[in-house]
Amino acid sequence: MFHLTFRTAAAAGALVLSLGALAMGARPQGDDEAANARIAPVARVELAAASGAAGAGNRSGEQIYKSACAACHEAGVANAPKLGDKAAWAPRLAQKLDGLVKSATAGKNAMPPKGGSDANELELTRAIVYMTNKSGASFKEPAGK
Repeated sequence: MFHLTFRTAAAAGALVLSLGALAMGARPQGDDEAANARIAPVARVELAAASGAAGAGNRSGEQIYKSACAACHEAGVANAPKLGDKAAWAPRLAQKLDGLVKSATAGKNAMPPKGGSDANELELTRAIVYMTNKSGASFKEPAGK
């Protein structure tokens, strides 16, 4: 326990008013900026639509590969065939391009539909052609619509 002694009633009154104001949520002036800086988020995520020539429907196979497929096909995650691994791709190439597109569209094993991308069918086909041609195939890339 502690004991405070005041020389005047005014000093005691000022202390009571200050403590009351603090208890009711009042803050000294100028602390807002400092408080906001201390509680500001460390990062922010903003989603935006693709713009320019690389918009939906116009992306190349390489662009789709880099934005979605590479996450698994570069390292062979969950047994995904690595880009350029002709032995791993050989049995898959036997399905021909149409079979690969159908399989990728639906998803296969750990791969989600469309490889988790937002690619339309043309872009997905371009991505498959890109990957398979780097891995021993010689499929023709489909023309744009």
